[in-house]
Amino acid sequence: MVAEQLVKRGIADPRVLEAMRHTPRHLFMDEALRGQAYGDHPLPIGDGQTISQPFMVGRMTELLRLTGKEKVLEVGTGSGYQAAILARLAARVCTVERNPKLATRARQTLEAIGASNVWVRTANGTFGWPDEAPFDRIVVTAGGPSVPPPLLEQLAEGGRMVMPVGSEDSQYLQIVEKAAGQPRVTEDSGCVFVKLIGKYAWEA
Repeated sequence: MVAEQLVKRGIADPRVLEAMRHTPRHLFMDEALRGQAYGDHPLPIGDGQTISQPFMVGRMTELLRLTGKEKVLEVGTGSGYQAAILARLAARVCTVERNPKLATRARQTLEAIGASNVWVRTANGTFGWPDEAPFDRIVVTAGGPSVPPPLLEQLAEGGRMVMPVGSEDSQYLQIVEKAAGQPRVTEDSGCVFVKLIGKYAWEA
């Protein structure tokens, strides 16, 4: 997976490649789908949600530019796989999932693989995690029409956020950097994510 799907498509950060090489992706999905765990595509994890394509996980992680010292907010825990990758690359990971069943399963899987620096909360992610703010990095693993204002407020000065932004069926990865309290936005590749649901995104 790492050699064929990540390296050949331009993922170059050695820490990201190492994290993905040593994180057991198959443990984050149902047993019936584990034979497809390392394929070049997203897979269903229940309740209309998916575990993202490995390349997209690698690309979003690389765009965060983690050094190992950061506190990271993830919006949209899903299976917990992205949080597991972040746990290997950051000091602390706070991840929010609106679906209680998915949050519970992700928490159990993360505990089982020893990701002790990850905290999972069941809540609406468009509000972020105010009690833990500010965050050095924020990653949103669902697509929304725009960046939710609470997430921008919770991004630390000099921080960096990666989020798919666009319509319900087509988005671009936006990189938001905060300087002097203001966002500087650039765009990366096109993508398609499940919808971000909440007050500052799409309605359920």
